[in-house]
Amino acid sequence: MDDGEQRRKLGDSDFDIEDALLDEAVTTVVKGGERLNRRWPELIITGLFGGVDVGLGILAMMLVKEATGSDILAGMAFGVGLLALKLAHSELFTEEFLLPLNAVIAGQGTWMQMLRLWVVTLITNLLGGLAFMAIVVVGLPDYHQTLIDSAVAYIDQPSLPVMIALAVLAGATITLSTRMQQGSTDDVVTAITCMISGLLVIGLGMLHGALNAIIIFGAMLAGADISIGDFVGWFAIVIPANILGGLLIISVPRVGRTFRVLRGIRSGTIPLESAEEQGS
Repeated sequence: MDDGEQRRKLGDSDFDIEDALLDEAVTTVVKGGERLNRRWPELIITGLFGGVDVGLGILAMMLVKEATGSDILAGMAFGVGLLALKLAHSELFTEEFLLPLNAVIAGQGTWMQMLRLWVVTLITNLLGGLAFMAIVVVGLPDYHQTLIDSAVAYIDQPSLPVMIALAVLAGATITLSTRMQQGSTDDVVTAITCMISGLLVIGLGMLHGALNAIIIFGAMLAGADISIGDFVGWFAIVIPANILGGLLIISVPRVGRTFRVLRGIRSGTIPLESAEEQGS
């Protein structure tokens, strides 16, 4: 079988890789490059609104949890916040792993830009969420105990290995959810993905540094017996484990299967514009 026949067998593009993988590589490089190259005002505001959007999901979670007592239903309700992140084009910390990593490998950004993206997004997520939860605590005093119970459950873990494992799972789940959403333009599919992600992360009590931290902030404002030291110690364990889950379980293996395309884009042997045309 000659090269032309092989390419036709793989798909419609001129590159010797399946169309689906080519499309994945190009989409993640383009989207990741856009995020890496945001100017400071857009980067900060996008992260702040990410915290606010998560707060919307927490509101839905509180309402359902108070009404039903079910963590499973509360988790599905929390998916509203993840859907808001997607539709409002906001950013959540663990969404920032696969796409920017591919963009850096493909030469569309730098490692320092990726570090800036991670740090600024995490800090602004927390600040936006803190501001939103301050309003929630004042406006909804009847839900204080629900917030407190949720936060205490996150802080009080039976052991360090359990804590790390739950944080690794959360990082992997949200990172994979982001990739799944990038792979579809159907809003119904996006909504279902968000609900399933909320169901898993909240329903199973996974530990996500940004999501849980906003709940913990609300609980602290509502009078929970959680000190700043308690929070910092918890946060210092959960965030590295989130990164580990998002990178090692989801991002790095996916980079491996499209590495030839990423390397080709970086070297110029595969022009990004041509790859976009072939992948579309």
